[in-house]
Amino acid sequence: MNKALIALAIGGFGIGMTEFVIMGILPDVAEALNITIPQAGHFISAYALGVVVGAPLLTAFGGKWPAHRVLLVLMLWFTIFNTLSAFAPSYGFLLVARFLSGLPHGAFFGIGAVVAAKLARKGKSAQAIAIMFTGLTMANVIGVPLGTYLGHEIGWNASFLAVGVIGVLAILSVKFWMPELPKSSDKGIKEDLKVLKRGELWMVILLTTIGTGGFFAWYSYIAPLITDVAGHPQEIVSYVMILAGIGMVIGNFVGAKFAELFSPIYAVILSMLLMVIALVANSYLAEYKITVLVMTFLIAIIAFSLSTPIQMAMINTAKGSEMLGSSMNQSAFNMGNASGAYLAGLPIAMGYGFASSSLVGAAMAGTGVFIALGIIMVRRKKDAAAHQTKIHKAETVEC
Repeated sequence: MNKALIALAIGGFGIGMTEFVIMGILPDVAEALNITIPQAGHFISAYALGVVVGAPLLTAFGGKWPAHRVLLVLMLWFTIFNTLSAFAPSYGFLLVARFLSGLPHGAFFGIGAVVAAKLARKGKSAQAIAIMFTGLTMANVIGVPLGTYLGHEIGWNASFLAVGVIGVLAILSVKFWMPELPKSSDKGIKEDLKVLKRGELWMVILLTTIGTGGFFAWYSYIAPLITDVAGHPQEIVSYVMILAGIGMVIGNFVGAKFAELFSPIYAVILSMLLMVIALVANSYLAEYKITVLVMTFLIAIIAFSLSTPIQMAMINTAKGSEMLGSSMNQSAFNMGNASGAYLAGLPIAMGYGFASSSLVGAAMAGTGVFIALGIIMVRRKKDAAAHQTKIHKAETVEC
């Protein structure tokens, strides 16, 4: 089991690296392809679009094959198109390659989360999912800084070649360490898609999009927050990103513990309430050089304490079609990324300063709390109705 979870973590490391390293080498890519930096930003959007499209699509079509084979194919796909990205001769080629690179992202994490939970010992499913997500968080500590360094010193192509090497390691680890597993789904695509009729599932997707969007509202503008607001030199930003990455690693396991102590949905509420408090505090403390570093570390811990509980909340909601629901939640994470960055940019564009991004993030996280409370109310109403039906059936039998 441990080797299988490590295989999932290696895949998560590669995915996390390719998703975020492009942000650090954007100027290098723009210069090499003779395009503007805003045009180069389209490569980030193309990848995110690939995640949103690929997560439900590849999971649904992969249901007819054993889960370990689907994971292997997803990593093979990921490796091919990330390696091809390194040899992109033009803007159009890299745009398509980035979109195709993003397709397996959500499906890998979605299927991987369910597989990790099934492989875990009883009561340890949260820890197993957290181990898989450790790869994603460690990518922010090691992979992204390394890829950025390679991109600056050797060339942006080297960053994607490094991702390709990680992809090969992930393929080999899944091939030799992942046990044989049953089909991802025994129902077929049509039956799996029926889960989309559940209102509660869409509430969880909305919760993930808006709630985690609160983190991305802050994280998207962390660099100017550190330099323009707190007054740190530009050179320190890379170290601050590593500090945030370490916080993410810790938060990942804190979230797993929350999910074990409480139910996943209550763990989500706790994390989001803490995020509201931390982000509001950060809007006032960001101008101080020391406190902005402390708050960066704390916010990263709190934000990533959401990852495991919110994934488990989706798995519980999508009973019978767990892998499809889990994958769609990964699409929601990326929609949260886009919406958080966009909404936080509005007050900045109006002249309210970069610290206002923290208040936008707090508002989004607070909205997430109310959505989570709504999910609890829906579940209680459903349980009460099921209880009444059971009583009615019992009375009918007695009569």
